[in-house]
Amino acid sequence: MSYELVRLRNGAFSLRSLEYGETMHPAVGPVAEAEALYVRQQQIPQRAEKHPGQFVVWDVGFGAAANAIAVINAIANRKLLLLSFDSTTAPLRFALEHAEELEYVAPFRTQLESLLTQGEARFDHVAWKLHLGNFPELLNNALPAPNAILFDPFSPAKNPEMWTAGLFERVFQLLAGPCSLANFSRSTMFRVSLLLAGFYVGRGEPIARKEETTIAANVPGLIEKRLDLRWLERAQRSDSAEPLWTPTYRKAPLAPSTLERLRGHPQFSR
Repeated sequence: MSYELVRLRNGAFSLRSLEYGETMHPAVGPVAEAEALYVRQQQIPQRAEKHPGQFVVWDVGFGAAANAIAVINAIANRKLLLLSFDSTTAPLRFALEHAEELEYVAPFRTQLESLLTQGEARFDHVAWKLHLGNFPELLNNALPAPNAILFDPFSPAKNPEMWTAGLFERVFQLLAGPCSLANFSRSTMFRVSLLLAGFYVGRGEPIARKEETTIAANVPGLIEKRLDLRWLERAQRSDSAEPLWTPTYRKAPLAPSTLERLRGHPQFSR
């Protein structure tokens, strides 16, 4: 898989996958997006401060490490277990070669090189592990349950196996305590998939020109702006709302059985 360095409108540099034809963190760049979307939106510093013991973060779609590094920088003097998942180390290797442009990379060069060679890095209050492989299959391994999930794979059209209803259901089953999940997308199909899995789902904070993103959690108290019945009514009219039941991308309106299940979700009970 090959990448190129691209300069965004605000002057920040990011990576573009030539295979998928998609740019990572395209709105405001790696650092600003990671801090706003994944760290502040999930209130990770505040929750880690109150959390007894080790705070566990799943970094799904490790890429060039921007999201993970944003979390590390945000948590001070609290034990952090950071599990990064990806199918390749190619973007990280590319980022290390361009650490001068991708300024967030340079302070963590030693740790990132340790991830590449040993699969883990331990420093200060952080234990960081890299899990390489197919994420749906990696979920069959024994993994510490997360307190927050940075969900950042390539789009459903290019990477459908990472967006199936079954995947989100499996993730939900593995949760053991309060946990949130954030993503850049606001697609109806994605939100329906999360709801069917058992998550409560809300409107996430805007980023750049994107009016809203998505935040989900297994407890309603972690979401400020939960989707309401008006959203559900709009979902019924959408031509792209039915979840992906198989790892093949397609668009379809809600099936009657899916709509019935959504109406039974506690989030929409009056």
